[in-house]
Amino acid sequence: MHSIASILDLCMTRLQKAGIDNVRFEARLLMCHVLKVDTSILVAYPERDVSSEDFVQIENLLQRREQREPLSQILGEREFWSLPFKVNRHTLTPRPDSETLIEAVLTHVPDVAQKLSVLDLGVGSGCLLLSILSEYKNATGLGVDISPAALDVALQNAQNLGLAARCHFQQGNWAEGIGGPFDLILSNPPYIPLRDKETLDPEVKDYEPATALFSGEDGLEDYRCLAEVLPQLLNSDGLAVLEQGIGQALDVAEIMRNHGLMVIDQPKDLAGVERCTVIRKKL
Repeated sequence: MHSIASILDLCMTRLQKAGIDNVRFEARLLMCHVLKVDTSILVAYPERDVSSEDFVQIENLLQRREQREPLSQILGEREFWSLPFKVNRHTLTPRPDSETLIEAVLTHVPDVAQKLSVLDLGVGSGCLLLSILSEYKNATGLGVDISPAALDVALQNAQNLGLAARCHFQQGNWAEGIGGPFDLILSNPPYIPLRDKETLDPEVKDYEPATALFSGEDGLEDYRCLAEVLPQLLNSDGLAVLEQGIGQALDVAEIMRNHGLMVIDQPKDLAGVERCTVIRKKL
């Protein structure tokens, strides 16, 4: 038999050797997932024995993490906007930076009772669309993605969150086969330049879907595609909010303006990065 404390030490040592940061945090999450307990139990009862069956499960998960498989995929879930989202290898892991988009919508559309029609292009796990629907109780949404497997995940999340009645999902490449117009358009498009692939952490380049990560040699190809379709998809007083990467704000704004769109805001995330571009049609 092994104690909680001894297994925690083992996990931390091996995670550190694998080059992983925040080893105590991650080790505790792995153990809590298997033992089905809260972190407080690990802290309060370090000498408690762990069954052989649970130890084997922890060992299996630990080996996967040592191979740099993302923790979110190992656990099968990641929190976003205080909501639980199922994730797997077919979807990007929701990141805290992307919550900047939700904050931007709430800033520019403060009336949460509005009956908004929402479009999420590249919906992935559904974290953006479903977070907005959780805030705007009268809103309805359409999530579009090129990946059928990602759409399956988004639908499961909608069902788990009790939001499936107010949204539906459709396979397509950006605006392909979409009607409209919409009051609100969200997108976290691929924006990593192909030339930067080898600089990425293994968790990203080896495990997350390449179609959701990379966008041509300069990382801007999908913004050019979006700029062409947004004027037709937006209502006359509609709003679009697009995520972008570090150092891309000026380029994204220029692309949008060149297609007759008005850039009204580029909010910063907690790290001070201009994380999204807020767009309207020109009046």
